[in-house]
Amino acid sequence: MCSGSHKSRIFCIAAVVVCLVFAIGTGQASAKTNIVFADAGWDSIQVHNRIAGFILENGYGYDIDFIPGETIPLFQGVVRGDIDIDMEVWVENQQEAVDKALASGEVMDLGSNFPDSWQGWLVPTYVVKGDPERGIEPMAPGLKSVSDLPKYAKLFKDVEDPGKGRFYSCIAGWECEKINEKKFEAYDLDEHFNIFLPGSNAALVASLAGAYKKGEPWFGYYWAPTWVLGTYDMTPLEEPPFDPETFKSTAACAYPAVKVNIFVNSGLQKKAPDVVSFLKKYETTQDMANMFLSYMEEKNADIQDAAHWFLKNFEDVWTAWVPVDVAAKVRKALS
Repeated sequence: MCSGSHKSRIFCIAAVVVCLVFAIGTGQASAKTNIVFADAGWDSIQVHNRIAGFILENGYGYDIDFIPGETIPLFQGVVRGDIDIDMEVWVENQQEAVDKALASGEVMDLGSNFPDSWQGWLVPTYVVKGDPERGIEPMAPGLKSVSDLPKYAKLFKDVEDPGKGRFYSCIAGWECEKINEKKFEAYDLDEHFNIFLPGSNAALVASLAGAYKKGEPWFGYYWAPTWVLGTYDMTPLEEPPFDPETFKSTAACAYPAVKVNIFVNSGLQKKAPDVVSFLKKYETTQDMANMFLSYMEEKNADIQDAAHWFLKNFEDVWTAWVPVDVAAKVRKALS
């Protein structure tokens, strides 16, 4: 293939080597073409997706996709390999599916995204204690636990069924919807309250925020980290202490201190080992999330803006997740 003079053969061989290197490099790039994130319907996971996505795109050179959907279908997408990464798997909320996927070897648990999550049932604090500054008297001073709820059903009146109270549950399709239904049955609340399923997280927040601004009663489910619990003074209702067997069978106990972990399809280790290495180091806190979520609310910022805000304000955190050269590329992209 490389004939002619000695010098010509040298140039030819060098050219072939360059082409081979380029081809190998191109092959690697094509293997890195697309990383797909499970983009569930709450703000914190969407911001985490954009933080990780920005780093992977600008620091490592990957193309990034976000697939919207609900909790369980998205996790099954990770199991099948249609989706590469789920940045917020609330493990105990979907324990059976997680255990099955781990046992099959189809997914990898890369560890905690943030270790200090919370979820449960709550009411505005002024409902129990009042708010002198706003001229609000206590409405239910004896309301401390779920066992007290039947006495106060009329306080949380369902406008569509005034004979019962209304409980604002989580979003239809989320695993916590099923858990809240089990709790209602176990606590014999069905005859006193109706479960209302908001059509979206925005609708759930609007119900809480609207009641809070008017100083009206509200009873429902929420979780942290969120800007909502960083903004509104809420009081959790006591439940029996968490017990794994009780929670699995009837859910008649508190939600567990849920592990919020990063899961990936096992094929990602071969497809993109540097991504797996990066995500193993990725860890934040509830306070960090509350801050970027509060930033979104206060500045009317979108999820991409919040991700950029995090990367600019927590450089000492995210630079520990990546090599020095990757950090330099991310900084350049931010600027």
